[in-house]
Order: sequence, then structure tokens, then C-alpha cells
Amino acid sequence: MKDKALRLGTRRSKLAMAQSGQVADAVSQVTGRPVELVEITTYGDVSREALAQIGGTGVFVTALREALLKGEVDFAVHSLKDLPTGQPDELVLAAIPVREDPRDVIVARDALKFTDLPRGARIGTGSPRRMAQLNAYARGHGLDIETVPIRGNVDTRIGYVRDGELDAVVLAAAGLNRIGRIDEVTDFLSVDTVLPAPGQGALAIECAADNADLIAALGELDDPFTRVAVTAERSLLAALEAGCSAPVGALADLLADGQIVKEMRLRGVVGTTDGTRTVQLSTTGPVPETHDQALALGRELATEMLAQGAAGLMGERAH
Repeated sequence: MKDKALRLGTRRSKLAMAQSGQVADAVSQVTGRPVELVEITTYGDVSREALAQIGGTGVFVTALREALLKGEVDFAVHSLKDLPTGQPDELVLAAIPVREDPRDVIVARDALKFTDLPRGARIGTGSPRRMAQLNAYARGHGLDIETVPIRGNVDTRIGYVRDGELDAVVLAAAGLNRIGRIDEVTDFLSVDTVLPAPGQGALAIECAADNADLIAALGELDDPFTRVAVTAERSLLAALEAGCSAPVGALADLLADGQIVKEMRLRGVVGTTDGTRTVQLSTTGPVPETHDQALALGRELATEMLAQGAAGLMGERAH
């Protein structure tokens, strides 16, 4: 059975196919088996509603997980930021590979930077998190912008700028990197300006919890530092009881002294989408050595944020 192809479940989008293809090549290398992509359409791909309206949490994931549970695919690749924070007992995240650039980026007309956009500039994004932080930054720095809700793939979003409908759009650096379009970025947004979504830039490779051989093989692609970082970020998100369409940003940085990683800093932010109110806090401590320690770090910061009034700022709550 060694040469039997493994079936990788993936969304049909250009980005999903690109990142799944990269994972397929890596899995083939560690298993010695061919990997075939099985395209699966998710509700989030076909719905034209705003993510916040259709719930956000899990809309790109449910169909892939159903295919896994039915045995129609052997494993699936998700953008980690799309995964609900609750993990089904029947499935396991066998690998979280090395994270791509977690930052958000601007693609603007006339190669403009974010801070050089003209007064009244219209910036497109489908993310309440991005809206909240961009508007908060603009308020604090005297910028005059309008955030405009949009949906669609990368071509559609950048097309709004090319056609003159919008002055700029906000996208994830990781996605543009994976499809070879990072050269279209006109500005990389510092994480001091906009904290990314929990898990942004990371992939999750998921398979059935009872497939020990496949779990072991996929585990060769796991990056321990990325795993503890995104675990802490997602723990924060879960403790805030927020869905992945809520205006929550989080990033766990590994702080190094030369080549030696010394500490991990976890930052979190919650804000109203108009940018009028935000709660942003951070905590720094030893790099978690276990899953439970990473979970605890996220919960601790969430507790502090809730004490500062974070719950009242989230428009989309998970149920």
C-alpha cells in the first residue's frame, strides 16, 4: 500500500490550491507516496454574504471536515485562521508547518503607502478586525479614511483598486506570497499598526485521530515554535468567546537573543469596527513547552482584556 496515493482535501480557491499543492509536495517527500488533491466546495466559497453575517466561524472548514469524517479524503489543509477554536475529538491537527509572514498588507493605487492615502480614501476589507484597527490608527494619527466591506478572491479585491472603485484593499501577506503576487503589495502594515488574525499565516494539516501512522508521518512537517505561538493566539480568541469574524487580533512573537529563543510575547487587541474604542494588551514570559502552557498564556491575557472591557467591544460572538 506504500505507493497508494494519499487524498488531500482542499478548497477550490486559487490560494487554497496553491498552499495545498505545497503541502502535498512536502507530504510526498516525507511519506514516499503520491498525493492527489480532492477539491471540495465550502459554504464560505459559494455564499456572497459578508462573513460576519454568515457566522464566519467554520464556514470554510465544515465541508472539509465532513469529508475527513466520511473517509472521502485522508487529510485536509486549512488556513489556520479559518479554523474554529474547538477541535472535534475525531480529528487531530497532525502538523502546523513553519508560519509564513503573518502581517497584513495594503495594495493601493499609485503605489501609495497606507499613511500617504488621500483624505477620504476608501479602503476595502471583509474583516471587522482590520476595520477596527485601521480606523483606530487613523483616528489616532489624523488620517481620514473610509473602510468599505468587500468579499471575493484576491483577483476580485485587487480589481476594485485597478478599476478605481477603491483606493486600496487590505490582504494577508501570506496569501499573496503563496500565489506569487507579493510584488503587488504597496505597503506592509506593521503589527504595531494592525495585529493579524489569530493564526494568520499558518496552515493546519488535519486528519483522523485514529490514523496513527498518518499522524506520525504528517508530524514530520510540524514546527513546534509555530504550534505554541498559534495555540496561545487561538486560546486568547477562545477565551474571549469570539468567532473568527470578530474584531480580535493576536500575535505571539518569539523573542530571541542571537540564535537562542528566550521568551514569547503575546499581544491581543479587540475594538469596535469604527475604531472609537479598543482594548490592547500584551504579556511576555517563557516560551511554552507544552500545549497546556500555551493555552494558559492565551487565557491569562484574555482575562486581563475582559477586565478592561473587551467583551463589550465585540460585535460578533460565538454561540
